[in-house]
Amino acid sequence: MLERLQSIEDRYEKLNQQLMDPEVINDAKKLREYSKEQADLQDIVQTYRDYKEVIEEYDGAKAMVADETDPDMKEMARTEMEELGDRQQELEEQLKKMMMPKDPNDDKNVIVEIRGAAGGDEAALFAGDLYKMYTHYAETNGWKVDVIETSENEVGGFKEVIFMVNGQGAYSKLKFESGAHRVQRVPETESGGRIHTSTATVVVLPEAEEVEVDIQDKDIRVDTFASSGPGGQSVNTTMSAVRLTHEPTGIVVSCQDEKSQIKNKEKAMKVLRARIYDKYQKEAEQEYDEHRKSAVGSGDRSERIRTYNFPQSRVTDHRIGLTLHKLDQILEGKLEEIHEALIVEEQAKLMEEAEQ
Repeated sequence: MLERLQSIEDRYEKLNQQLMDPEVINDAKKLREYSKEQADLQDIVQTYRDYKEVIEEYDGAKAMVADETDPDMKEMARTEMEELGDRQQELEEQLKKMMMPKDPNDDKNVIVEIRGAAGGDEAALFAGDLYKMYTHYAETNGWKVDVIETSENEVGGFKEVIFMVNGQGAYSKLKFESGAHRVQRVPETESGGRIHTSTATVVVLPEAEEVEVDIQDKDIRVDTFASSGPGGQSVNTTMSAVRLTHEPTGIVVSCQDEKSQIKNKEKAMKVLRARIYDKYQKEAEQEYDEHRKSAVGSGDRSERIRTYNFPQSRVTDHRIGLTLHKLDQILEGKLEEIHEALIVEEQAKLMEEAEQ
């Protein structure tokens, strides 16, 4: 591990020199590329430097214990050794976590798709609740939400809502939301006061760059149609809505949220690119290891990951057995406690796999 850390520090120093090179400064692409790489390495390099400094101080204190004749000074050096030993162990743990393989998609923007599943109108209303939860969560993280496509039902919920979240590290946290979300509550329309169970599915896709997915124009069929609202009534008479069909995979994406056909096509292409990237990535993973599972859960989007119980104000994340009695706060977008627990579980499993 120390050899790898030293090579990382050497690379960091080389990037420092390159970023002062006039040739790199005048090349916007290289400047951006090198600056990002340097920023990505900064935390681990600083921690490694702190670690080396602690070891140096520890060796100094150890030498003092061996050579010092004054009992008070010797005792002081022993105390310092104990403190430095604890600090060394703490930094070693940090470095192990930092050296674990990072999900290459973690820093990407995401496309989130929420659909009402089992439960009819109640499922659609719950899909709306989840959409509000994620928009609040995005706001607290300083991320921007851009709606791509909505399909509302007559009671004010969503049959489907697709939106993009733009912001540093969006995928690193929102990736934990993929799966089936279950709600248990008494619907407003239920006169008998019986608790109903409904579900909504959430899919979180990393935004794919054009260089990551090669989509040929000849492989895409473009259809235009008039936008429609709840119940199918026409919203406007212009043919601004766009449907894209990727012939090789059969993936279909439509967008009608914007009044401009060009903007709808741009948004639909983002979703299409992300879905194709996700499909190819999953096929490659399956081919690499048929029995591979993701760090948290199986990664199967049909898997029930969380239950929201209204009568008991309880939220349970089934992947880690975490139960919190703060439903109102979570629906307001306060997901940090859940995500922190999932990240800890993910890191523990990755460290366990690395040690095998």
